[in-house]
Amino acid sequence: MLKVNPSLTLCILLLTSQPLPASVESWRSQLNREGFVLSQAQASHFAQLALKCARKEYPNKIEHVLSDADQLRPPKSLHPAFYGCYDWHSSVHGHWLLARLLRLHPSLKEAQEIRETLNANLTPNNIEVENDYFKASGRQSFERPYGWAWLLKLHEELYSWNDTDAQRWFKTLQPLAETIIKMYMDFFEKQTYPIRVGTHFNSAFGLSFALDYANSVKSSDPERQQALNKLKERIVESSRRYYLSDINYPAALEPAGDDFLSGGLIEADLMRRALKPEEFRRWFHRFLPRIANGSPRSLLTPAIVSDRSDPKIVHLDGLNLSRAWCMRNIASSLPRTDPARRVFAQSANQHAGAALKYVASGNYEGEHWLASFAVYLLTTPDPDL
Repeated sequence: MLKVNPSLTLCILLLTSQPLPASVESWRSQLNREGFVLSQAQASHFAQLALKCARKEYPNKIEHVLSDADQLRPPKSLHPAFYGCYDWHSSVHGHWLLARLLRLHPSLKEAQEIRETLNANLTPNNIEVENDYFKASGRQSFERPYGWAWLLKLHEELYSWNDTDAQRWFKTLQPLAETIIKMYMDFFEKQTYPIRVGTHFNSAFGLSFALDYANSVKSSDPERQQALNKLKERIVESSRRYYLSDINYPAALEPAGDDFLSGGLIEADLMRRALKPEEFRRWFHRFLPRIANGSPRSLLTPAIVSDRSDPKIVHLDGLNLSRAWCMRNIASSLPRTDPARRVFAQSANQHAGAALKYVASGNYEGEHWLASFAVYLLTTPDPDL
C-alpha cells in the first residue's frame, strides 16, 4: 500500500460545509478516516468514477476536423475505443486509471467490471479504427501532445502489469503506440520553440511521459527497441534544446485561470528526468533561484477553485494535484541538504490537501478526469526527508 506523507492527514480536516450528495460525503469521510492512502477503499472509489464514464458517450467534446460530410459521425463511431469520459484524452487516461488501480489492487470489488470494460474497448478492431484516425490526412496535430502522452502512459502501464489480459491489451495497443512514437519523432524534430502553457499543449508534459515510456518499455524485437532508443535520444535532445538555458523563470505569474499544469514545475519535472542529478541541481537553482526562500508564494500556495461546475475553472483542482506530484518528484531529485527539498515537500502536502477532497465533487466537469491526476499523485512516492 502506497502512502503519502502523514502530515497530509491534517489537511483533510478542512472540509467544506455545503450540502453534498451522499456519495461525495462518504468519499470525504473516508479520506478523513484513512488519510491520503491509496487503500483498497480509495482505489474502489476512484475506479467507480472512471467506470461511470468509460462507456458514457455523451456529453462529448470532440476535436474533429471534417474533410467532407461523410465524416460527420458520433463519437463512438469515430473513436470506438476511447469515446467516453467527455473527450479522447480523458478517456485514454481513464483507461490508464483502471489498469493501474487493478494492477495495484487486484482484489477490487470492481475488478470484473474493469476487465470487462477494458476487454470491450481495447479490441484489435477498435484500435485499428483509432490508428487509422491518427494516420488520416489533416490529423497530425490531433491530441498533440497531451493525448499522445497519456496513450503512451497507458501502454507503459499495461507493459508493467504481470497479467495475461494486460499483456494481450498491450499487444493490441502496440500499433497505435507505434504511430504515436513516430508522430513524436516527426514533430519534436521540427518544433523550434516549446509550448509553455498550463494546458493540453504543454511541450514539457508531453515529453515527460514519453521519456518515462522510452525508459520503461523494452522490446525483444530489434527494430522496436531501436525506435524506443531513438525516442529517448530525441526527447533528451529536445528537452536540452528547449529548456537548458532557462533562468529566472517568472513563476510569480502563475497560475493562469484555466491551468491544470504549472508551466514552470512541469518543465522542472521533465528536466530532472533528462539531466543527470548534479546537472539538474545546478539548472534548477538557476531556473527558480528564490524557491529555497519560499518565493514566489504564488507557486507554493494552492490555487483557489471558485466554481467546480465550470469546466475551465475546475482545471485548477488539477493544477493543485499536478503541482503536488511535480514538487514531490523534484524534491526527491535534490540532495537531502538542499533547502528547496523541504520547501517543495511541504508545499506538495498543502496542494494535495487542497485538491484530493474535491476529486468527487458531484460535478461531471471535474469527475470525468480528476481521479486520474489523483491516482498518479498518490502513486508517486513522497520524498524521503
